[in-house]
Amino acid sequence: MMAILGAGGSIGNELAAILAEKNVPFRLVGRNPRPVARAEVFAADLSDRQQTIEAVSGATVVCLLVGLKYDLTVWRELWPRIMANTIEACNRAQASLIFFDNVYMYGTVDGPMTEQTPYAPCSKKGAIRAEIATTLMEQVKEGNLVAMIARSADFYGSRTTNGLPNALVFEPFAKGATASCLVNAMVPHSLTFTRDAARGVAMLAERETAWNQVWHLPTTPAPPTGKEFIEMAAADFGVLPKYRVLSKPLLRVAGLFDPRIREGYEMLYQSDRPYLFDSSKFFAEFGFAGTPYSEGIRIAAASYPTGAERKR
Repeated sequence: MMAILGAGGSIGNELAAILAEKNVPFRLVGRNPRPVARAEVFAADLSDRQQTIEAVSGATVVCLLVGLKYDLTVWRELWPRIMANTIEACNRAQASLIFFDNVYMYGTVDGPMTEQTPYAPCSKKGAIRAEIATTLMEQVKEGNLVAMIARSADFYGSRTTNGLPNALVFEPFAKGATASCLVNAMVPHSLTFTRDAARGVAMLAERETAWNQVWHLPTTPAPPTGKEFIEMAAADFGVLPKYRVLSKPLLRVAGLFDPRIREGYEMLYQSDRPYLFDSSKFFAEFGFAGTPYSEGIRIAAASYPTGAERKR
């Protein structure tokens, strides 16, 4: 059985659908998990050690998909604790652990990011991600745990509320408004389709030889620029590709009034240069390179009500 820690998020929902389709038993764990067909449901606060141990008990595979509030203070306090609790719970249950991670720990990278890219965080949140990823893999190296890290680029998908492309492009276009692009619309930016990320996690969990490694989840190569992504999305929404570029000075001022923008400011280095995520290791092993951007954008756009649908 797989226990999904942090159920209810974009990736967790996609993964639950895949597991249900495959008739794989699974348990959804969160503060207030919603019942899903064919799933066990377990309410737990993963910052609490005993609750985490109870949530993982009986599982053979654990997938850590937690999405914390985008707040540095919260991350500093909770991420190390949640990782320690999860490792302890997996050890007690003799369960294998998949940690769904991002790329913050790499910092600025010239060229594609690969599984061999060294950790050189240039942000405070990146330093925290480097710390917990290192903690996990040290347990693997010491032989205390069977685990893997499955990394994703920035992601987008059907009604993915925490995906930047969804917030900056799909949602405005669905309302007939102008899209936005961070800092530079003329550089390529890799994006992982949420359904591909979940499919990749499910595939990795089934492959015995995949454990005790870092994997980049399937992400289509040759990514579009921000402008090209917006143009494809506009065509699917049937609107003009109107957009504005949000500059660093503008975002710094906006951050004075909006804590979400303020928290994201240190990550803008990811948007002012090419952001290239290489998942060729996954392709070589599984033969899946990800959903083409044109198809992923079409599927994501179709999940939004537009025009007359919103007025009903």
